[in-house]
Amino acid sequence: MINDTAEVAREKQMGGLGAEAARDIRIIDLTDFEDRRAEITEQLWAAATDIGFFQLSGHGIPQEQIDAVFGLTAGFFALPEPVKGQYPLVKADNAGWESLSQVRPSIGVPDQKESYQITRPHMDGRWPTADELPGFTTAVLEFENRCWAVAMQVLSCFADRLGLPREHFTTAHNPESEQYQSTLRLLHYFAVPAELRDVPGRWRAGAHTDFDCLTLLFQRDGQGGLQVCPGKEMAEQQWTSITPSSALITCNIGDMLTRWSDDLLPSNFHRVRSPGADEYQGDRYSIAYFAQADRDAIIEGPQGVYPPVTAAEFLTERVRANYRPQG
Repeated sequence: MINDTAEVAREKQMGGLGAEAARDIRIIDLTDFEDRRAEITEQLWAAATDIGFFQLSGHGIPQEQIDAVFGLTAGFFALPEPVKGQYPLVKADNAGWESLSQVRPSIGVPDQKESYQITRPHMDGRWPTADELPGFTTAVLEFENRCWAVAMQVLSCFADRLGLPREHFTTAHNPESEQYQSTLRLLHYFAVPAELRDVPGRWRAGAHTDFDCLTLLFQRDGQGGLQVCPGKEMAEQQWTSITPSSALITCNIGDMLTRWSDDLLPSNFHRVRSPGADEYQGDRYSIAYFAQADRDAIIEGPQGVYPPVTAAEFLTERVRANYRPQG
């Protein structure tokens, strides 16, 4: 089993307001990927090893498809709570709906959001019906597949740089396997109540690192709040805001890939702060795809810095530290 005590202790130190710092969040164009693979690989590696966050253009997912899935996301969260409650999150399966249940060690209170998690092998009985939300299941699964394809392109570049077979990470993320545990997460951050709009130090999502290999995050223009703080051991917290874009995919390295790369690729803290008094205060929607290796995949870096562990063991311990039971 994985001992995540040290990781949680580190996260508990990240709840302060900190300071703002300007950093370059690089935009990497994936257009003509195969013809430009060597160039793109160098750009991805430089961004990932520097700040651990970058944004993708030319990723090939049509804007109309992204916009349509955001419309379905808003539609799902607009369903009555008793309807959503028919599909509760089961942590062991990482599938279903939750609200106000994720408690970050950094702040000790629930994130101000609800989410719906889609993990392919575990969705029986967890989809809204066609009467509740027509076309939802087909559209969301098609979108999840497009996200997988983009994530595997990026991970294949990291495999090249790590001296691993090019398909090493793709083989470990197999959508056809019952062991598949990559997740598409639809997110709804609640509008800020009028009485809390001038209260400092509130977070929509507390500081944390992601547990996966690679996160693809889709945002909406004008719905900001995401901030990154590079360096897990930073005594002085300096946070950089990432400008949201409806056209770009924001990516970050997760804990699983940090271990798999023998710490060459850093998984850095990030959070979603509440908007300032002069910023948009309404509902914030985002969609995240978490590329998490299949449960039976073995995580072992090329230099053997850490002992091998299955992805199931790794992820179970990290999730257990960050959720409380519903209700």
